[in-house]
Amino acid sequence: MSNFSKNWESSPKKTAVPSGPLKPHIENAIKLIGNQNQRLEFANNRLMEKDKQIFNKVVDCYSRHDRSRALMYANELAEVRKLAKKVTQVKLALETIALRLTTVKDYGDFVGTVTPALSIIRGVQSSVFQVVPEAERGFLSLSESLSSIVTEAGAGTTMSMPIDAANEDAAKILTDAAAVAEQKIKEKFPELPAEVSREGVQI
Repeated sequence: MSNFSKNWESSPKKTAVPSGPLKPHIENAIKLIGNQNQRLEFANNRLMEKDKQIFNKVVDCYSRHDRSRALMYANELAEVRKLAKKVTQVKLALETIALRLTTVKDYGDFVGTVTPALSIIRGVQSSVFQVVPEAERGFLSLSESLSSIVTEAGAGTTMSMPIDAANEDAAKILTDAAAVAEQKIKEKFPELPAEVSREGVQI
């Protein structure tokens, strides 16, 4: 099991948010991330309920040998699970950001943590809005909060994180989150009848 996976199965140690001028910004960002993750969890529960309904329709159609309708529902189910995976991936990525924000120790750490975090937020927000429209305002507030941290940290240090390095770090967080999300989807959602796989429907 990857280290990333283990992070979500064990409770992280409580770490005090650093004091000083950045403390209010850090605390606000962590609070905003918590709010967004609650919305994402609610969206995930909706998708799971929708998945259950469509899954039952697929099974029912196959039991009645209605192949064409079963495949129609199976394809719809595949789309729902893609959305569920995306929501789970973003949720895990946000949890990573929040965990990092609670463990930074100096101004250089702030920049190295927040710069890739901003890259992630700006990269995923458009796809999140499609699934969770009500999250738009919260993501914009979170982006502004993280930007203010970068501004404050920049005023306190000459250290900076190269754009390429920030993007690479952000990409790694998202890739690791996607792998864990894939596993979670497989664990949470039941497999369809074997006929669906033979028809080429990817769930």
